[in-house]
Amino acid sequence: MSVATVAGVLLIAVPLAFNVAFARLAATFDYPDVLRKPTAEVLAAFRAGGTALVLRWWAFAMTAVLLAPLVVLFAAAIPDADPTLLSVATTIGVLASVVQFLGLIRWVFLVPYLAEAGESETVDIVFQAFNRYLGVAVGEHLGYLFTGTWTTLAGIALTQTAAAPAVLGIVGIVIGPALMLCALPAAERLTPPAYVAWSLWLIATGIALLAG
Repeated sequence: MSVATVAGVLLIAVPLAFNVAFARLAATFDYPDVLRKPTAEVLAAFRAGGTALVLRWWAFAMTAVLLAPLVVLFAAAIPDADPTLLSVATTIGVLASVVQFLGLIRWVFLVPYLAEAGESETVDIVFQAFNRYLGVAVGEHLGYLFTGTWTTLAGIALTQTAAAPAVLGIVGIVIGPALMLCALPAAERLTPPAYVAWSLWLIATGIALLAG
């Protein structure tokens, strides 16, 4: 199996897995709207979700982990693009994977403990502090910035390779800055359509690599 084939499969599988995991959390945990509720309500809903909810969060975090091999294999699948550009893009893509994982994995190890600790001011402070630091600052803010930057650089690389249509590169160059704008607090409404567009772009790129 060639590198391009494996990269193509990941480019299709990862966004599909991401969206399925997100949809399940939205349906069973009212994510992400639940995060706007008071800590006691969030933790009560988390306790009610039980082990199944923890596993859904673990699966969601694993989609972030899979982004790392995706960006590495993507670069290897288009070796005719500028090597320096590919190196920078790969580094930033792996960073995007790391910060998103760090933002999500708290729901697997920290939040279950807080949910069982009972209601108290200390629990509220710890939950909200980690929510703002790991969730908003690291997972979302840096995640959007790094993912958008990788997408832009990957788009430029796609315009330099014969492995996929150049139009996919142009689309990536457009979607990348939109993802970066999602890091701004005022751009909350932009996030859902930007990630849908990003997912479709990844899938289309994967199909192109498999067809090539």
